[in-house]
Amino acid sequence: MDDETVNRVYADPLARWFVTEAYRITDTSALVAAAGEQLVSAGLPLYRLAYFQLTLHPEFAGTGYFWRRGQGVETAIRRHGDNQDADYRDNPLPVVFEQRKTVRVRFDQHEPQAPILRQLKAEGATDYVALPLLFTTGHVDALSVVSDRPGGFSARDLDRMYLLQFAFTRLVEVHSLRDTAAQLLDAYVGRAAGQRILAGEVKRGDGQTIDAVIWFCDLRGFTRASDRLSRDTIIALLNDYFDVMGGIVTSAGGEILKFMGDGMLAMFPVAAPSERAATALRAARAAASVADAMTVLNRIRAAGDEPVVRFGLALHIGEVMFGNIGASRRLDFTVMGPAVNHAARLEKLCSELDCPVIVSATMASLLPEGETVALGHHALKDIDEPQAIHTLRGATA
Repeated sequence: MDDETVNRVYADPLARWFVTEAYRITDTSALVAAAGEQLVSAGLPLYRLAYFQLTLHPEFAGTGYFWRRGQGVETAIRRHGDNQDADYRDNPLPVVFEQRKTVRVRFDQHEPQAPILRQLKAEGATDYVALPLLFTTGHVDALSVVSDRPGGFSARDLDRMYLLQFAFTRLVEVHSLRDTAAQLLDAYVGRAAGQRILAGEVKRGDGQTIDAVIWFCDLRGFTRASDRLSRDTIIALLNDYFDVMGGIVTSAGGEILKFMGDGMLAMFPVAAPSERAATALRAARAAASVADAMTVLNRIRAAGDEPVVRFGLALHIGEVMFGNIGASRRLDFTVMGPAVNHAARLEKLCSELDCPVIVSATMASLLPEGETVALGHHALKDIDEPQAIHTLRGATA
């Protein structure tokens, strides 16, 4: 912007709010809500403000934040592939995103055809403007403003908002980068690990000792299946298996730490010593749910003439170090320690005992009477004395 434009921006109290106060707001929904309220307070005839944030995420393509005067903010997720449906392609946003053009539709001059525009007109809207937000990286998000005043936005209204577009773009670029980083870390390393990384625990060796239930599972017969089944069949098998395992773990408050081929390592952190038994029970109930869910999954897969899922799962509880380990330029944020090794050795017994769920004696001692069934004492690799082994009552697959 040239000096004259800069002076015009700072002469507007609304613009000063954007560059001196709005940056303090770190939540995107709160920023959109505050921006809408500020625009109305400044005399702009704003009925709806919408910010469309594209992002990198394995499940969805972006998020829409929709503020309506007097109603606050609602959010909506757009999943991958939804940008090909008719409702989206018929709307103004593809032009904004793909051609980086501003679109204006005045409802008193044109009868809108796009579904969202017809809906807005039915609500009493008179004017719609959508414009691109161009980030320094070349990325494009979008913003739309809607008026319900007769005649819509005046030339002065639009002039003020076009000037504010630059300030708003810089604000949401920061939000977008932060949100994308958090979402990718959540997807690839887990929520707890992602939060610690963003908080600054990035140095090799950084971490802390925590008490946690360790969940270690893998597929039975996976190596043999990989040799005789097609790649697509194996991938579908793994996705079905991990969908069930991962979904139940996260729904129960667990944290998936990593996938290792056909294996999965997860944990249920113990928040306080007084919650140790409750955490153990929560993890055990989740394991029992997995056994039930796999039975249902296998019926579906068998009906489709697909190979069924056979798994082994071990639960143990103990202290672990939760933090960074690895090479200087390639780190892994995970758990390590004797409790993790113990869980991995327990899981090997699932095949030997033909039992899908194995529970350590320490874990079993924290569960209510009747929750487990003793399976006797068994040798574990590199452990001198045979260990008492249990399973969950009714946990069959």
